[in-house]
Amino acid sequence: MRRFEFSDSTSNKFWEVEVKGKTLNVTFGKIGTKGQSKPKDFATPEKAKAEMEKLIKEKTGKGYVEVGSKAVKALKPAVGKKTSAGSMGEGLSKAEKQAKVAEEDLGKGVKLEMVLVPAGKFMMGSPASEKNRYDDETQHKVTLTKPFYMGKYEVTQEQWEAVMGDNPSETKEAKYPVTDVSWEDCQEFIEKLNTSTKGNYRLPTEAEWEYACRAGTSTAYSFGAKITPKNANYDDSGIDKPIEGGTYKPNAFGLYDMHGNVWEWCEDWLADYSPGAVTDPKGPTTTGETRVLRGGSFVCFASDARSSLRLSGAPTYRDFSNGFRLARTAL
Repeated sequence: MRRFEFSDSTSNKFWEVEVKGKTLNVTFGKIGTKGQSKPKDFATPEKAKAEMEKLIKEKTGKGYVEVGSKAVKALKPAVGKKTSAGSMGEGLSKAEKQAKVAEEDLGKGVKLEMVLVPAGKFMMGSPASEKNRYDDETQHKVTLTKPFYMGKYEVTQEQWEAVMGDNPSETKEAKYPVTDVSWEDCQEFIEKLNTSTKGNYRLPTEAEWEYACRAGTSTAYSFGAKITPKNANYDDSGIDKPIEGGTYKPNAFGLYDMHGNVWEWCEDWLADYSPGAVTDPKGPTTTGETRVLRGGSFVCFASDARSSLRLSGAPTYRDFSNGFRLARTAL
């Protein structure tokens, strides 16, 4: 196991990597926590080791220092220009201009915007040809029979505070997404929100999340086959923290930051996909071990921000890169 760490005035993170046979294990998170892990299998041990060396080179080039090393390199900030959603639709897609948006007043000037996502069919998961895919991304046809609302942005710190009265986020900024929240914390937030509003708010199912993320596309990302720092806030962007929603362009449904920024909790327990076509899937009905997280984050690799990538965590797990986005059943 090789461990690398990065510390500055705003963050303290670690990154660990090791090869066991043909499997490359990568773990990352906040120093002092267990972190999040994602194993990946290769054809041979040599290929796994080659990928490990490639990742080590990338991380050390971004300021991570291997434990015991004295070399330090500062990260270069590279925040994108914020897209204005209120300037006569300038720079917005036709789909976003026409999107039906519902607004909830949380008090003290804090608003919650939800975008109506139409019912439809799509191929969930990734094709075998997709680069850096995992075996748990089995591609299958999914039909969603009812429209639903999806948060235009990830839930912000000011929205969380308006409902819960506190702010658990490590990097505090009102318009940034709330972080350091577990799946169970999200359920408590939703319960209080539904009590004070007309209700029907919830976490999206995993199928709803991927359908909303893809927004009619079949490529690795909603904007194409590749991702660059111009598209989203992920590891290569060099920002090293969550940022305000709306910094990057939305997808065709008018949803922001479906790739990167913070991981987003889904309602489902993690389980293998059904190999056949399914309708309105909601994951296992019995209790599992971990809940699904989607979308990648500001510290994830480019491949982990793909539309089909699946991560999971215990329902009580909190992390500085975990947040969530609301869904709401359409009345």
